[in-house]
Amino acid sequence: MNPQEGCRETSRICQLAPVISVLTVNSSGKAARLANALVSGGLPVLEVTLRTPAALDAIRAMTKVKGGVIGAGTVLTASDVRAAKDAGAVFGVSPGATEQLLSAAETENFPIIPGSATASEAMRLLERGYTVQKFFPAEASGGAAALKALAGPLPQIKFCPTGGINMDNVGDYLDLENTMCVGGSWVAPDDLVSGGRWTEIEALAQKAASLRN
Repeated sequence: MNPQEGCRETSRICQLAPVISVLTVNSSGKAARLANALVSGGLPVLEVTLRTPAALDAIRAMTKVKGGVIGAGTVLTASDVRAAKDAGAVFGVSPGATEQLLSAAETENFPIIPGSATASEAMRLLERGYTVQKFFPAEASGGAAALKALAGPLPQIKFCPTGGINMDNVGDYLDLENTMCVGGSWVAPDDLVSGGRWTEIEALAQKAASLRN
């Protein structure tokens, strides 16, 4: 899969909902119920970060939830690409980008949203054909104002900003022309997940899904 084909797919995924749920799952046993609550609430796109031993099993469980579009986050290496794909993830997200990572994603036909935080990083990815990128860490990199500034010289790039975004500032990002969607973990707080409070998570998802770009 060349970068252009991959970006067509990641663009399609990013337009399914205004918020991609960013999930760090500690127990795969709750993964399907978590996914069901978020999907039922209107957030079908779920990014399971590869930060815990349970992550790959959680992806496997979530792929069985009807209507879910399950991806892997914190994809850092070629082995991460292969493991995520083998677990059933249909896309990947990375905080940055390396030649080895991008080559692996292209070889494995695995759509990926690589991360950039500066104009130079965004330009290097654009040069390779990546027109859909993750702006990370969003708030620490200047927030919505910084992302807005990139739209002038780089209008051909669309972003999924992630990092420090919540219901208080999400509108600042979704108002931007170069924002396709945002990544957020606030829709599934640890206390609600650990307590199995799926109805409350579904309500948070409904509120997030009602946002518009």
